[in-house]
Amino acid sequence: MDTQHYQQVLEARRNELDRRLHKIEADLDQPGNPDDDDRAIERNNDEVLEGLGEAGQKELASIEAALARIEAGTFGACAKCGEPISEARLAAVPHAALCCTCMKEQ
Repeated sequence: MDTQHYQQVLEARRNELDRRLHKIEADLDQPGNPDDDDRAIERNNDEVLEGLGEAGQKELASIEAALARIEAGTFGACAKCGEPISEARLAAVPHAALCCTCMKEQ
C-alpha cells in the first residue's frame, strides 16, 4: 500500500479543512445586524455554519488519527478486526479506520 500517497491526500484535506474552519470562525465572529429580520436570518445562517464547523472538526480529528496510523505503521488495517481496509474504501474515505464489514456492523 502506498501510504505516502494517502499521507499527501490527508494532509491536503487537512489544510483545506483548516482554511474552511478558520473562515467559518471568522464569519461567526462578525457583529450581528441591528435589524430584527436580518438578525433572525443571521441566526439561522450561524446555526448552519456551526453545524458545518462541527462536521469539519470531526473530520479533522479523523484525519489526524489517520496520519497518526500512518506514522505508527498501522494505516490500512481495520481498527476493529485488523483485516486490511480495501483500496476502494480508502480511495473514497482516506481517513477510514474501519473496513466495510466492521463499518456496517457499527
